[in-house]
Amino acid sequence: MDTPAPSPEPLRPRRVVSPSIGSRLARLGRRILHVLLVLVTVVLVVDALFGDKGLFETLRVRRQYQELASSLDRLRRDNARLREEARRLREEPAAIEEVARRELGLIRPGEMVFIVKDRRQQPDRKP
Repeated sequence: MDTPAPSPEPLRPRRVVSPSIGSRLARLGRRILHVLLVLVTVVLVVDALFGDKGLFETLRVRRQYQELASSLDRLRRDNARLREEARRLREEPAAIEEVARRELGLIRPGEMVFIVKDRRQQPDRKP
């Protein structure tokens, strides 16, 4: 016996969306996506420029580093000069004498000191 072929299911009515509404929704979705991408890009650029590790902060830190490096170099030179002066004062009596003469105004016995003062020119006075 032949079994009858199953009958196809009855067609259900589909919701019909007009092509114009579907294309409008697609355009709106793309527009929202573009706006979000632009917004994210702007936020990333602003953070890259002004953030904690942004371009301007990096430039400021580099400038500060260079200033500190030059200050450190200057302090090292000063330390070397002071070490040399301390060594000279420990080992050379002439260095001690030089400092005593220059800073304290001391003289040796038998030396004579001459103090020369400039005379100010006074304007001519009429009697």
